[in-house]
Amino acid sequence: MSELSPFFGPNAGYILELYDRYRQDPEAVDPETRAFFATWQPSPLPATGGEEPAIVESRPIPPAPAAASFGESEVARAAATARLARFIRERGHLGAKVDPLNLLESTAPGLELSDHNLTPEDLLAMPASVVGGPIARESGNAAEAIAKLREIYSGTIGYDDEHIANDAERYWLRNSAESRQFFDGIDDARKREVLERLTEVESFERFLHKTFVNAKRFSIEGTDMLVPMLDEIIHNSAASGTQEVVLGMAHRGRLNVLAHILDKPYAKILSEFEAAKHEEGTSVAGRGTQGWSGDVKYHLGHRRAYTENGSPEITLTLVPNPSHLEFVNPVVEGQARAAQDVRNMPGEPVQEVNRALAIAIHGDAAFPGQGIVAETLNMSRLKGYCTGGTIHIIVNNQIGFMTLPGDDRSTTYASDLAKGFEIPVVHVNADDPIACIAAARMADAYRERFQKDFLIDLIGYRRYGHNESEEPSYTQPTMYEVIPDHPRVRELWADRLIAEGTVTSEQVEVMVNAAYTRLQDELQAARAGMARPSFGGKSDLAARPSRQQAPVTSVPGARLRELNETLLKWPSDFAPNPKLERLVFNRRREGLDVDRGVLWGHAEALAFAAILADATPIRLTGQDCQAGTFGHRHAVLHDPHTGATYTPLQHLPLARASFAIYNSPLSENAALGFEYGYSVHSPGALVLWEAQFGDFSNGAQVIIDQFLVSGSAKWRQIPSLVLLLPHGYEGQGPEHSSARLERFLQLAATDNIQVVNCTTPSQYFHLLRRQAAKIKNDPRPLIVMTPKSLLKDASVASSLADLAEGVFQPVLRDIASEKRAERVTRLVLCSGKVYVELMKHPAFAGAELVAAVRVEELYPFPVDEIRDVIRTYPNLLEVVWLQEEPANMGAWSFVAPRLDELFHPVHFVGRPESASPAEGSKMRHDIEQARILSAVLCNAPELVERREKPVLQTVSKR
Repeated sequence: MSELSPFFGPNAGYILELYDRYRQDPEAVDPETRAFFATWQPSPLPATGGEEPAIVESRPIPPAPAAASFGESEVARAAATARLARFIRERGHLGAKVDPLNLLESTAPGLELSDHNLTPEDLLAMPASVVGGPIARESGNAAEAIAKLREIYSGTIGYDDEHIANDAERYWLRNSAESRQFFDGIDDARKREVLERLTEVESFERFLHKTFVNAKRFSIEGTDMLVPMLDEIIHNSAASGTQEVVLGMAHRGRLNVLAHILDKPYAKILSEFEAAKHEEGTSVAGRGTQGWSGDVKYHLGHRRAYTENGSPEITLTLVPNPSHLEFVNPVVEGQARAAQDVRNMPGEPVQEVNRALAIAIHGDAAFPGQGIVAETLNMSRLKGYCTGGTIHIIVNNQIGFMTLPGDDRSTTYASDLAKGFEIPVVHVNADDPIACIAAARMADAYRERFQKDFLIDLIGYRRYGHNESEEPSYTQPTMYEVIPDHPRVRELWADRLIAEGTVTSEQVEVMVNAAYTRLQDELQAARAGMARPSFGGKSDLAARPSRQQAPVTSVPGARLRELNETLLKWPSDFAPNPKLERLVFNRRREGLDVDRGVLWGHAEALAFAAILADATPIRLTGQDCQAGTFGHRHAVLHDPHTGATYTPLQHLPLARASFAIYNSPLSENAALGFEYGYSVHSPGALVLWEAQFGDFSNGAQVIIDQFLVSGSAKWRQIPSLVLLLPHGYEGQGPEHSSARLERFLQLAATDNIQVVNCTTPSQYFHLLRRQAAKIKNDPRPLIVMTPKSLLKDASVASSLADLAEGVFQPVLRDIASEKRAERVTRLVLCSGKVYVELMKHPAFAGAELVAAVRVEELYPFPVDEIRDVIRTYPNLLEVVWLQEEPANMGAWSFVAPRLDELFHPVHFVGRPESASPAEGSKMRHDIEQARILSAVLCNAPELVERREKPVLQTVSKR
């Protein structure tokens, strides 16, 4: 410590507390501090006029006489007062009046005078400067300042920010709270606006409750202030230049937000209730045959253009969400990031965070209960995923479905998870509109200043049961003894404004009557003009181009050579790892000049380069995707001497769009949800997510099931997201073998996805080019079973001509066997790496009666191509489906009925049914792999002149 250094704010209290400890026992402090205090004592504490809290100056003095007792020490009283002020600032929220029902027990140790051996007289005798902060400038003494602190920190707002490590942020938060700056400007006109909004919110819910008895609606009642708070945030965001606001929420309060924030017409919502009444007990068989099924009204999304008082128009988007509550969170973040990224220039996309704001609305039980929340929060400050700060609002009903907080979380608050990510939290009483508006303003201002997340814990209640049909008093009798008699927030606010003279009781009544009259009129209009519900409407998918209209995916050889050359150049002051130079890049320099010189990673790099030259932006993410889990990509190079990085695809002279590649956090669920959202919101971009191993996609099954494969059928969302899932049985055990191909095939219907299992680099090249070419007019998710050992297998490598000519082929025919087609009696159909192992088997070359054909695209199933293959062999006696996976996994269950319509009999060769995807040891794997390969090559039926041959079935194209 320097003797001349002043001590500010909390440091002043700390130094006084430390000095008091020294005076009681000099040995209680370290030697350096003891030496300092031997010639130091605090000067008087004058009131401060600047923005900083109180200052304690140091001045050298002769050694002091023996200290007085603790209770008589002026220094001790000052230290205790400063300590009390600090406790109120840090722990005041524990005693705050944030529960409208007054059921929460207040546990606030350290907030009472007695906790610090202080009396009211002590505070009256103490200057306000000891308390510090803006409060000190407005107070005559410490007693007055402490009282104001209690009002601020233990009122209807609880500021929970002691976990914020950054001094600038923490000072801003404390100063904002104590200056009350976000309470300013709430004039009479604004108060009336809030009353009008609350009247709309309440009237809508009560009208639905009365009109559609026992209908599910998941009402907002008890946290009605959510809507005015969203109004405030959106208004402020628009004023600061935001172009789009993306919102995500579960079903609680969704209809009200749709009606009053997204401006979805009342008549449309009411007609959905009416349609549900008419549909009860009726058959829905045959619906959805065009791929469109729709969804329940409280899962739907909506978009609207928003403008206010001549401000520039912005877009509001409420993202559709299934019942999986918090799983929409990463989708919202992905959509917001897509809205922020500028992708029409070469290099890395330019992120403009002010272009879009993400708002995530959570449930109090779901926020701590669902792991995807933590995964999404972890992304908030990562380069590839940050959105410049998300405003989170927990709609806190103080109850889950039928579960109280003590049974659904291990933390004090529902919001405590956010503390681990240093997100400021404000707990606010949902029955205090002024406090709620101030909290919303604070959240928006903090996000704009620090570009970080902010969380509002809106604490209210749930007036009825979870879905208005269950009886909550059975399981929560104490809570639901209070709720029926508890006045609604509109009523409380109206009474307050009437008492203030801001409105009259007659004006309040007019507002309510007008809201009900409008709703009644809208209901009559909905009933009079209601068309049949749109649940079975024709899908956009029906207008998709035929698969035969394949785009041109070949790239002239000269262009490929030019792209290849630029991919292998880097700045003069940059040098990649010499081992990479020797093993990877030298081969790529020569690969286009030799037969079959292009491996998988090389073909991918050339495809990406050509796509960028066609002005299609690319975003690729995944665990270790920059290098590739199997060391095949190396899209981002590292200089071993300087640590600098260089990404050749971001420096292509021919590129006309951006290239982004980010290693993802160790997440599949949130990571894939983010990319789904990004893909939906950037329809012109090629967005790819790569799993470290294919079976890791298990961790994102909800995103796959509820968003990726069904989003088109439920919500008319048609992303073009590409999943790269390493797949293949190589003795690595039950995990790291199967990408669970069977699950994707089970989910495939009405052309909703594409499922491909490529075996050559050129096929992958054309597949990527096809996907990029079809993004705008035929977007569909693409699931690719990518290889592992084949990535560097020269036996399946491609040549320049393979890339410069042709297209992706759903079926790769056996050209060699077609030369002896008359002799072939067994046709082996397979997909993926097993073909390559079959080809390398010693008995393959001599199997004259066997033809082996690769089905590269499994869905849409290539019926015509396979029929043509079967017709090629006039003496065919049997068709065999070969796969590495057990019989209850892989493609067998999917292809068997389809092949049976083309030819009979169809036999299966592969592993027997199993609960586990693969063997647990390399030795057992090798034995089983040898068995199935031998089985498919041996004992092919001999052609007998008079033998009755199976008949080729003739069926229409599926």
